[in-house]
Amino acid sequence: MSLSLILPMSAFALAASISPGPVNLVCLSSGTRYPIPRGLVFVTGATLGFLALFLAIGLGLYSLLAMVPGLETALRWAGVAFLLYLSLRLFRDDGRLPEDDGRQAPGFMAGALMQWLNPKAWLASASGIGAYTGGDVGQLWLFAALYLPICWLSLGSWVYAGAFLRRHVQRPGVLVAINRSLALLLAASCVYLLID
Repeated sequence: MSLSLILPMSAFALAASISPGPVNLVCLSSGTRYPIPRGLVFVTGATLGFLALFLAIGLGLYSLLAMVPGLETALRWAGVAFLLYLSLRLFRDDGRLPEDDGRQAPGFMAGALMQWLNPKAWLASASGIGAYTGGDVGQLWLFAALYLPICWLSLGSWVYAGAFLRRHVQRPGVLVAINRSLALLLAASCVYLLID
């Protein structure tokens, strides 16, 4: 494959992965709340979940949505419910940093599931595949191979940004304000998802 295809695919993957969205906000929040390795577990789940979605759409899942009435709407509402649940958890956070309690940290499965319920991930997949693969399965796999490191590094950078905030903001009151702001942004993204 020539650079004329690899560079645009990579630029698209970077723009889609690093731009703010629900998954990125959860990554940032994980960085402020938990040790970096716990946030990176979520990042790994979100990356692999996205790649599974990307390949499924590229291999024909998107046509299934068109054939099954109401499936797209059901997925959208499930995504909104999941994001609102995460928003509520984040909003109710007390700002204390739990170094030993890993049960509350969003994990691998939460990251993977969140991508399947994330309309931004569906849109990025469908538009990227439509623009760059032309129905060629080989190009789809190339695109997925480029997306893997780009998505992981992009989401991971949000975890590290959160960890930077945590190191420099040790007061629980400030972390409560940050977490509540992130929770409100996450909830606001739900409004956007419901407006077509």
